[in-house]
Amino acid sequence: MRRVGRGGGRGAKEKSEYAIQTVTNALRVLDTLGAQGETGVADLSRQLSLHKNNIFRLLATLEEQGYVEQNRLTERYRLGLRSLDLGQAFAREHSLALRGREAVEALVAQTGESAHLAVCDALEVVAIEGVASERALVAARRVGIRHPAHCTALGKVLLANASEAMRRDHHQAVLAHRGLPGKTPHTITLADKFLEELRGVASVGYAFDREEFELGLCCVAAPVQDASGVVVAALSVSAPRARCSEDELQDRVLPAVTNAAGRLSRELGAPA
Repeated sequence: MRRVGRGGGRGAKEKSEYAIQTVTNALRVLDTLGAQGETGVADLSRQLSLHKNNIFRLLATLEEQGYVEQNRLTERYRLGLRSLDLGQAFAREHSLALRGREAVEALVAQTGESAHLAVCDALEVVAIEGVASERALVAARRVGIRHPAHCTALGKVLLANASEAMRRDHHQAVLAHRGLPGKTPHTITLADKFLEELRGVASVGYAFDREEFELGLCCVAAPVQDASGVVVAALSVSAPRARCSEDELQDRVLPAVTNAAGRLSRELGAPA
């Protein structure tokens, strides 16, 4: 596939050379509000390393356009309805999200547990669709929330099938931090062991999270391919360990997830 603006011939420029800093900062504000909810001007200023006056002007502009709104009781800011409109427009126009919603709902109906469809972005996992189980004890719906890739089944699947450049970037990030951060005592934190884990995931075509991201929570994920055979997403089911034993995870949940991922891949035109 030809990449516009990258290596497109002599004199071609990186797209970053055309970036407008004010727009970039406005998007950083939206990203921060989306990740952590209501936030004040002072906190945004500190987190984004921008002057309070700059933050206030960005917020005023975004508020005028409806992308953020201010809680009049706390004077803190949160995402506005126009941000919701954008998310819904993405779901309407994006074939992966459209078809993924059906796959996720079918998995929840079949397994009785929470299911998600996720993609990889900047070495993090972001769920673009998710449905929580209606049972009393459930894994929370995590749509739009970023998680580290190394300690989630979704992330392992996506990294194991990622491009060489993405795998290289992840490896360099691991080396820079001298290992992987541990979320629980079960998280794989050694680089060599994690690379071995990814090789195994690539070989078998699925991944497990055995309380590596959150104690008491287990998960299994499988890759979703598009028409070119490239892995574009991962599909998962999460369940409380108290309700889902290792045998249950292997014998009932794993086949449901891999079959659902295969069906979704075929709907997207993936080769058999």
